[in-house]
Amino acid sequence: MNTPTNVKYTHEHEWIRVEGDVAYVGITDYAQEQLGDIVFVDIPTVGETLSAGEVFGTIEVVKTISDLFLPVAGEVLEQNETLADQPELVNQDPYGEGWLIKIKPAADADYDALLDAEAYKAIIQ
Repeated sequence: MNTPTNVKYTHEHEWIRVEGDVAYVGITDYAQEQLGDIVFVDIPTVGETLSAGEVFGTIEVVKTISDLFLPVAGEVLEQNETLADQPELVNQDPYGEGWLIKIKPAADADYDALLDAEAYKAIIQ
């Protein structure tokens, strides 16, 4: 199971990686493995400012649709447009090309509430 140390994790199996004043958000390797083949990603919240834990979209697999939860408060800046034609990138490269959204984290974003790689590994074992 791939759990990079350069990202923070949520109990709902999302990850966040901050790069300057922008953060990338996606689902974890564990989540994509549990879900199976991803066939569609729906992110209707681009342009919206959401609180930590709010649903920012859904991810669809052959048998179910799962909600996606924002790790920290912030504005949803853009979605990964490549996923419209290649949703399987989330399965193939969840921490790289399979990112879901970019956000501008709120000034008071609570990164301390998130898990580091070791803490995340402990909850998925």
